[in-house]
Amino acid sequence: MPLAEILHNSVDELLHGKEAAKRSNKRGPASKLQQQIEQVRQLPRAKQQFEMEMLDTVIQQAAH
Repeated sequence: MPLAEILHNSVDELLHGKEAAKRSNKRGPASKLQQQIEQVRQLPRAKQQFEMEMLDTVIQQAAH
């Protein structure tokens, strides 16, 4: 986030390039889910893995 602010770019633009950032902005403001995903992306890898496992468990339970 700090680097994105310094460069006056979005985090998505830094990670995925200008074209991807343009495509993601076509639908208006980011949904809460998109904002949460971005927050998870900022976490260290180990914490990202924990979050993904937790989400997988919730999804599996909801499917039954």
